[in-house]
Amino acid sequence: MALSLNPYINLRGTARDALEFYRSVLGGSVEISEFSSFPDMGVPADEQSQVMHGQLTTDDGFVLMVSDVPSTMEYEAPAGFSVSISGEDAAKLEGFWNGLSDGGSVVMPYETPPWGGRFGMLKDRFGVDWMVALNAS
Repeated sequence: MALSLNPYINLRGTARDALEFYRSVLGGSVEISEFSSFPDMGVPADEQSQVMHGQLTTDDGFVLMVSDVPSTMEYEAPAGFSVSISGEDAAKLEGFWNGLSDGGSVVMPYETPPWGGRFGMLKDRFGVDWMVALNAS
């Protein structure tokens, strides 16, 4: 049986927008389950249309999961980790960098680091940290 390890990002009320943004940058398809499908979870009525579980699956094999944390649960903004994308397709990685940085803030520009290739770090518009790396040849 195959196993997988996937980033699961928790947000507060912006999961649907984040999933659509990530789809627009990374491609693929999005599946969303709303809290309204699970009425016994005790989520307030005005939050029933929020994302209980969302998943982006891309043609590159990426799986990114995102959900909204309801107001009835404690929430802390994402911190202390980065989602990392790396590989050898320079054009695709540059496109990911440009897309993810749109509306976000660059922490380290996407440039040539001392170890070669290209590398950059950013915080996207949803407060999620990303690293993009073009492997050195």
